[in-house]
Amino acid sequence: MTVHIRPLHPMFCGEVEGVDMKHPLNPDEVAAIEAGMDEYGVLIFHNQDITDEQQKAFSRNFGPLERPGAVSNITKEDERRLDPLMADVSNLDRHHKPFRADDRKRMFGLGNRLWHSDSSFRAVPAKYSLLSGRIVTSEGGNTQFADMRAAYNALDEKAKAEVEDLVCEHSLLYSRSKLGFEGLSAEELANFKSVWQRLVRTHPVTGRKSLYLSAHAGTIVGWQVPEARIFLHDLTEDATRSEFVYSHKWCQYDLVVWDNRQVMHRVRRFNDVEEVRDMRRTTVAGEEMTVEQAA
Repeated sequence: MTVHIRPLHPMFCGEVEGVDMKHPLNPDEVAAIEAGMDEYGVLIFHNQDITDEQQKAFSRNFGPLERPGAVSNITKEDERRLDPLMADVSNLDRHHKPFRADDRKRMFGLGNRLWHSDSSFRAVPAKYSLLSGRIVTSEGGNTQFADMRAAYNALDEKAKAEVEDLVCEHSLLYSRSKLGFEGLSAEELANFKSVWQRLVRTHPVTGRKSLYLSAHAGTIVGWQVPEARIFLHDLTEDATRSEFVYSHKWCQYDLVVWDNRQVMHRVRRFNDVEEVRDMRRTTVAGEEMTVEQAA
């Protein structure tokens, strides 16, 4: 079948037909999907009832996979429910039961309800995220995406000049502290050390500029922390206005791919202590740092 992409939003996001992830892609199909990602930033694939192995195989068409680990959560290796290359963003423990309301891992995972970009807390941040909805909720649990290219374009020339060369400090500590998450061990604190990221990124193919915002960004290098945080708060508030946002209501076996270099996302609230939401993510690793890291 021929890959066909239908726009879902005036600015970004497309719905894909003509792809069956149970079978290997040919070079033309890979090229069509990559071109669609460059243009739309987010692509929706329906009816993809696939295994973890098939999801990994599909994801590898676009680059090597990032390995989830200590730098991205507080789950220990022997507590994992899924394959080491699968990021488990469900509400399930290793026995496939919903976390208790007071479970520490549930509290940590609530940070996914903040606007963010996956792996911006890594020195080399992620390229694509691919999220498979194996079991979806009857109500709530939508994933929202915000077009950071449109957000950048909406800035006036003075604001564009102000943000052009700014560098932000990113860490999971910043996003979780916004929720009041405390009690991290010394080992966890060491894993969540901060990294530097440019606030304005240029797409390597299209040349379009975008704001690289995330809840993980806690300050701006060279700025006083309170001033930096209110500046980033205001930018995020403007960048997530309704005209820049697409909200995806999940159907079972949807697979959504997004470009972390061009969009932010967040999950919306649902009854996560009673209803199962089994979501499995593969992450295509980034290719380079956005800025040289401090020693």
